[in-house]
Amino acid sequence: MTGGDPQVKRRYSSDRRRTQAERTRRTVLGVARRRFLTDGYAATTMAAVAGEAGVSVETIYKAYGGKAQLVMALFHDAIEGDPGSSTEDRADEISEHEGDPVRRLQAFGGFVAEVMPRVGPLMLLVRATADSHPELTEIWERMNAERLARMTGHARRLHDHGHLRDGVTVEEARDVLWLYSAPDLYDLLVRERGWTIERYGRWIGRAYVDALLP
Repeated sequence: MTGGDPQVKRRYSSDRRRTQAERTRRTVLGVARRRFLTDGYAATTMAAVAGEAGVSVETIYKAYGGKAQLVMALFHDAIEGDPGSSTEDRADEISEHEGDPVRRLQAFGGFVAEVMPRVGPLMLLVRATADSHPELTEIWERMNAERLARMTGHARRLHDHGHLRDGVTVEEARDVLWLYSAPDLYDLLVRERGWTIERYGRWIGRAYVDALLP
């Protein structure tokens, strides 16, 4: 008698390892995010994150590199959101296929409101800490450069689809999209002035429409 199909066993074992690896990744990132935002960058050690997450320090270094790189991994994770329904993927789908420019920009406002509670506090922490931790200066620059690159793509599609108001260049549209998706407005309107996230998203969408469309 045989012990069953070895290919099925290998596939099951491989699926189980991937599931466990994803569970570990989510645990590490969850612990790291909470500690960075609660205790601050300087007070958060890789050893503390590893200990609470139940993994070795070497595991985290192997997966992410140093502490600054772990912050960047948190940024990417926050931008993506649910892997089964990535915010970036849905924004790209709208940018490519939504023919009504008003609905497109209103949707962009909704995506900003969806992402900013996840990514805004982290970006603000990096900016506030960069002066005393020079390794974060590069992280801050990368965060903004990646945002700018994505907004360039959205702006170019608005231009190519003939939606921009006369006189609004791709570069100006890019900068407007980039500005309103910055963490500063979220911090001021939601965290300080107490706007609901829904009101904030609607306001961003209207601001995009008013600034860019005929």
